[in-house]
Amino acid sequence: MLSDRERMRYSRQILLDEVGESGQLKLKEASVLIVGCGGLGSPVAMYLAAAGVGTIAVLDKDVVELSNLQRQIMHSMDRLGVPKAMSARMTLESMNPEIQIREYIRELVPENVQEFIRDFDVVINGVDNFETRFLLNDACYLEKKPLIEAGVLRYDGLVMTILPDQGPCYRCLFPHIPEEGTVSSTQTLGLLATIPGIAGTIQATEALKVILGIGKPLTGRVLAFNALEGHYDVIDWPRDPHCPLCGEHPTIHTPGEDFE
Repeated sequence: MLSDRERMRYSRQILLDEVGESGQLKLKEASVLIVGCGGLGSPVAMYLAAAGVGTIAVLDKDVVELSNLQRQIMHSMDRLGVPKAMSARMTLESMNPEIQIREYIRELVPENVQEFIRDFDVVINGVDNFETRFLLNDACYLEKKPLIEAGVLRYDGLVMTILPDQGPCYRCLFPHIPEEGTVSSTQTLGLLATIPGIAGTIQATEALKVILGIGKPLTGRVLAFNALEGHYDVIDWPRDPHCPLCGEHPTIHTPGEDFE
């Protein structure tokens, strides 16, 4: 049951016909793993904490640096040098002390990723490197876990929701990890401060929809936007029958099996 304090705290959300008190209980009982406590992970984690998701785990192996503070809103000047996962936990606990926050200062690798995600209801990717993207995609497909994916660069962002066996996986777009140097990055082309905030907020919304079982997730579709021009488009994203992971004749049976 919800306490009187929780009913007051989440009253605006409980008023929604699609949520109600039963939906708020679903959120309270749900667990979400957020991989990456940076530009995307910050708004995701903060909004899920505010919404009352009962268990939020944050994972990041890096520490807070000055260049992060332009967009990574969970962190602050007094936490420079502090592990990002620890800083994230401190922020989220101050926002909502009634939920459980777990911090993990570690790196996901092929040997541990599948077992690590197994205990969570939803996984959210907030990292900017392809190897971790592919690892999470593979592990979530094999463990049948929803994965909320996003990417940002300059003024652009995209968000997609991957529901195993209900739509395409990440490898349907990129069958293999792009070769180093062939894909642009924020380190070379830059990023407007608000762009990960937009994408991360959409990721959080997708996670809430999946947990609550409401609306139409971005499955089989990509929401792409260019904030400079004010363009927001939803593009169909079909499943690839030749996908090495989720296709008709898969060749990948463990996460990162094709990594060199």
